[in-house]
Amino acid sequence: MALDVRIFENISPSRFVSFTIPNPNSPPFHLLRVAVLDSPVHSTDSSSPRVAAILVPKHRESDWIFSTESGHLQLLLNLPDISRLFLIGDDPDRGGSGFPAVYHRPTGEHDDESERLEMTMKPFVVALSPKNLTRDEIDDVPFLIYDDNVVASVELERSVGPFVGEMLIEDVEIEIDDGVREFRRRLRFKRMPNLVQSDIKIIPTSSSNCSPSLTGTEFNLDLTELVHPYLVPMVASLSLIDDSHSDKLKSRPKALCVGVGGGGLVSFLKLQLGFEVTGVEIDPEVLRIARLYFGLEESSACVHVEDGIEFLKRCSSSCGDGDDAKFDALMVDLDSTDPIHGMTAPPVEFVAQDVLLAARTLLVPSGVFVINVIPPNKTFYNELQDKFRHVFTELYEIDVGNGENFVLIATVSPRGLKSGFTRENLTLAVSEKFLDAIRRI
Repeated sequence: MALDVRIFENISPSRFVSFTIPNPNSPPFHLLRVAVLDSPVHSTDSSSPRVAAILVPKHRESDWIFSTESGHLQLLLNLPDISRLFLIGDDPDRGGSGFPAVYHRPTGEHDDESERLEMTMKPFVVALSPKNLTRDEIDDVPFLIYDDNVVASVELERSVGPFVGEMLIEDVEIEIDDGVREFRRRLRFKRMPNLVQSDIKIIPTSSSNCSPSLTGTEFNLDLTELVHPYLVPMVASLSLIDDSHSDKLKSRPKALCVGVGGGGLVSFLKLQLGFEVTGVEIDPEVLRIARLYFGLEESSACVHVEDGIEFLKRCSSSCGDGDDAKFDALMVDLDSTDPIHGMTAPPVEFVAQDVLLAARTLLVPSGVFVINVIPPNKTFYNELQDKFRHVFTELYEIDVGNGENFVLIATVSPRGLKSGFTRENLTLAVSEKFLDAIRRI
């Protein structure tokens, strides 16, 4: 059925349209996929709506960031002044075979091709822009460059979990500070394709060649270092476990982790800090992937496949007055996705008063409740803090410093910052800056 171009004359919030056209710069039967999304956010700007286009990086056309409506939406929401965003790239479904699962960042030889495509497609983009654009706005329609730190990637597996949906496991080579490159293994969920759910460092084996690449190289998992931005601050929060009047920590401390994901935090607590760890993960497929690809060993933790809220309520109802069945730390890493705000954490149902009371019941008097928070706005964050203050004695915060994550630490009993969990390996395991960043709120 032919596309009626008149539908593009006005902005229609959240309208998403995708179609293919012949690539004017390539041989016959070579198709371009064009996806058009209008912003769901009503602009308060009285001027005409702004339009922009992104040329999809070569060989990443099948990446969920570019091939799904949710990925397209997150790209658009990161451009608050843009009302309509075009994504233009090779059709990932051409010929029914898709693209290879191996990606390498194109070199400079592709720049000329991109420039030709931009010149060819600009009149097309203008023709599908809102009719009330001025001449200056038409001339100023930008073609943006998508740039991230991925140098190369190779897909290991795609899977579907009964709760999280489609997920992707991949090895990547990334550029970090000062041009240094590093290899990582990552877990991504299709429902939030622009975000990395879990990642760990992987290291070429000693038998690998001097110039390792993702293909043809054997890798070992490095479980001694946490690379996800908020996990180190979560571990630093353990310094607030009060051992000033307890002999309990002379033996193995106990941690309960709700939301296992790739298992990086669980493995670190067991292997680097000597914790006895219990985990709770709602999706059995995520747990299978953690064990197969991310080094989560059966001996690292007793993991319950169960809803975290139900687990807390069930265990708290059967928990006696003694400390043997209780935990020194309860660590929560759960998220909720919203089509407009993207990822937020934690889910609002997890901080209901009855859930927080159940969590407190499972902690020893010297224990701490540690939770990763991604607030969509300041009001959400302030209300979240108030909920914790109604149940716990003191509340502390670490600003992760990435403009997104905060770590909240709630204590069962009062304590001072000077008399905490001072195990030597904790200081060695986390950056001093995060230990110093803990502040009471």
